Amino acid sequence: MDTAELINALDREGRLLAEAAAAAGPEAPVPTCPGWQIRDLLRHTGTVHRWATTYIAEGHTAFHPSGAEPDLDGDELLDWFREGHRALVDALTGAPKDLECWQFMPAPSPLAFWARRQAHETAVHRVDAESARGGRLTTPEPDFAVDGIDELLLAFHAREKSRVRTRTPRTLRVRATDTGAVWTVHLSDGVPRTVRDDDGPADCELSGPAHEVYLTLWNRRSLSSVALAGDASLAELWRANSAITWS
Repeated sequence: MDTAELINALDREGRLLAEAAAAAGPEAPVPTCPGWQIRDLLRHTGTVHRWATTYIAEGHTAFHPSGAEPDLDGDELLDWFREGHRALVDALTGAPKDLECWQFMPAPSPLAFWARRQAHETAVHRVDAESARGGRLTTPEPDFAVDGIDELLLAFHAREKSRVRTRTPRTLRVRATDTGAVWTVHLSDGVPRTVRDDDGPADCELSGPAHEVYLTLWNRRSLSSVALAGDASLAELWRANSAITWS
């Protein structure tokens, strides 16, 4: 997806998150984030939005810590979230294509990095908010879901921080059945290595519509939401060790 499409996605996902949070109420538990209530979700996501905005608007070229989460609740917290989300969308929309600032994963440019990262950050937490509200989840578009799978497998889990490791080499295949996109994740005691192909046998294959695969890999849907073939313990290994945490 191009940067403009990702900014549009960020705009949409943030508005949907706020709507779901308002409907759920600040005390509603978030089943996809055990121990959190909606107020925790809004404080976290709003803080991340403001943190990202500082890089884009102020051009920090090295890591810059985030601010503290606000001591706000109820309507004030929702307003604060919406203001921060709007500021992030506006900063990305108005940023020059040759923006120079810090980024923590490879990308064609800092602008492309922050648009993509914040679009998927917000989409995953929008799912959290809708899960707390109850009712039907908004389905991510296939192209957006594929882009999010790319980011997760080819960027996040290509880092030393990835905890998805095996003592002996194993292969996990991921297939989005509605788009034709396929990933092969080579696991070992080192950093996972993912390639965009389906060459050779796999110990386990996880497949389904792109949006189901996307949410399952981000641990927002159960493994029963997708089809599993082969050694299901490899999918369980992913489930137990793949979480991306904010620190």
